[in-house]
Parts: sequence; structure tokens; C-alpha cells
Amino acid sequence: MGAETDKFLDIRDVSTAFKINDKFYDAVTDVNLEVHRDEILAIVGESGCGKSTLATTIMGLHEPDATKISGEIDFEGQDLLKLDEAGYNKVRGSKIGMIFQDPMSALDPLKRIEEQIGEVLVYHTNMTAEERHKRVLELLNQVGIEDPELTAKQFPHELSGGMRQRVIIAIAVACKPELIIADEPTTALDVTIQAQILDLLRDIQKENHAGIILITHDLGVVAETADRVAVMYAGQIVELGTAEQIFNRPQHPYTRSLLRAMPQRGSENDDLYVIQGMVPSLQRMPTEGDRFAPRIPWVPASAHEEQPEMHELDPGHFVRCTCYKDFKFPDEGGSGQ
Repeated sequence: MGAETDKFLDIRDVSTAFKINDKFYDAVTDVNLEVHRDEILAIVGESGCGKSTLATTIMGLHEPDATKISGEIDFEGQDLLKLDEAGYNKVRGSKIGMIFQDPMSALDPLKRIEEQIGEVLVYHTNMTAEERHKRVLELLNQVGIEDPELTAKQFPHELSGGMRQRVIIAIAVACKPELIIADEPTTALDVTIQAQILDLLRDIQKENHAGIILITHDLGVVAETADRVAVMYAGQIVELGTAEQIFNRPQHPYTRSLLRAMPQRGSENDDLYVIQGMVPSLQRMPTEGDRFAPRIPWVPASAHEEQPEMHELDPGHFVRCTCYKDFKFPDEGGSGQ
């Protein structure tokens, strides 16, 4: 890889556990991931799989007393997990920007838009008030808001959902961060606005040579946007590869099930595939064996590893457990559902 695509975020053996009734339960278990400059890495999976927990772990947004975090998150040569709050505050906003899932709860209802975007610039730059005003208008224009002067004076409740999401993106990229974490950035937006937001993220990424972690459950968004994909289930990465590998040669039963559950254009069959069961709750998370096994009960126990590991099938394409070798859907000859 060239200099522009060097690895600059390296997540090694990261686990995050939350305290419930004086006991800690893993929401994320032994995650290993790399992010390179100029790439979009998508993390996909159902709700409750640990995607947002991994994002907030990278950002250092967990209460220390209620959380236990282990492993290393190496960002440009420093381990983020060793930073204190003051150290993290220097990184958040300036080097790492986060686009939150719900713009209404992420924005302060009592502050005008200019003040909210300007706060990041006050904290991380030495700009004068005039320079900040100019930069706020520049950012609003960059994220596709047609009347930046008017929007800067408005409050969040005066904006549409799509405009609020654009403001959140403006705040996240105000200081041209090298890493952007986008947590479900297009949820609750209509399809046209979704496409505009995704185009905007791609443009910002190219302009800043940023790396983007895109967290989503929408595989359609991933297919259009991502360079690489990490499929997450019950706190673990179960498959990792290029978008082409994941969509054209999926291996893990969970990946294959997610893809089969997607509506297919031009399909004569209106029945969508439904994955049996649910993601286990934190208190019921298995600590050994294949965590997806209970949802594919027709696959024999002998097909699963006792402690499933990641196996490299092709360069850069990894899958957890050996059960993929024996997996078939019931209508392909697997035992009944």
C-alpha cells in the first residue's frame, strides 16, 4: 500500500464488558481490526451485535466504573486506551470525529447551529471569532446546506432530519480529522437523502485522505460505499474481507444469512429469508463455542470449533470457525428449520 493508505488505526484483542448487578458481561470480545487512510471499513450486523459499543470504545465514551476494557487501540502510534480524559479530549474532534446515530439527541436544542459547530473550533483551534464564522459557513456549504447564513442562526428543531444529520457531519469534520466514525449515519432518512449523505462522506474522505469506520445494519449502504467489510455477531468479528469478497464469496453462516435476508431486485419470490432466533443478551452471551450455532441448529455440533478462531481463506479474507464448510440453508439440503 502507498503512503496514503497506510494503517493508522490498529485494534488489537479489544474487549468491552459492562457491569450489570456487580458482574461484568462482554459486549465486545477480542476484536482485531485495522483501518487505513483513504478507505471505508464497514462494520455490519444486527442490532445488539456490539458495533456501536466498539465505536464508543474507540472514542473513549464509556464510564470507567461501569465498564471493563482490555486490549490495545493503537492510533498513530499511541494507545488510546491508556489516555486519560484530558488526553482523549485532545484527540476527539481534532483527530477522530464521530457522526452520531441520532442527530436530535446529539445536538443541543438550546444553542444555535453556528455555536454548536463553532464549539469544536474554539476547543481545537486558535481561530478568531471572524475566522470561526467563516469556517462554519464553509462547513455548512460543504455538507450541502443551501443557505448557510440562515442555517447558522437556526436552532436544531427548525431543521429537517436530513439537515440535522448534515450539521452533525459538519461538527464531526470541522477540524479535518484523520479518522471518522459514522454510526448509522443514514438511519431514519429517506433513500434520496441517504444517497446524498453517503456521497458527502465519500467526498470528505477523499478531500481529507481520511479513514472512515461506517457502522450500519444496512447491507445496501455497505455494497455501495465500503472498501472492506467486518461482519460482527454477538460481540465478535465473524468474517472480514473486501466488499467484493464479502458480497460475492460470503463464507460464514451469519454473513450468508444476512445477505439472504436482503430483498433482491427482480426476485419473483416475495418471501424474505428470516434468520431463526435472536442475538443473545449480554447476560446470556456464550463464552465458548460458536455463538451463532443456536441459530443454525441443523448444522451438526461436530462442524463447530470449541474455541472458534479466524481462518484466512484468501489474502485479506478471514472467517471465524470451520462450520462454514458444512453450512447449507435448509432448502439447499440442510436439515429442516
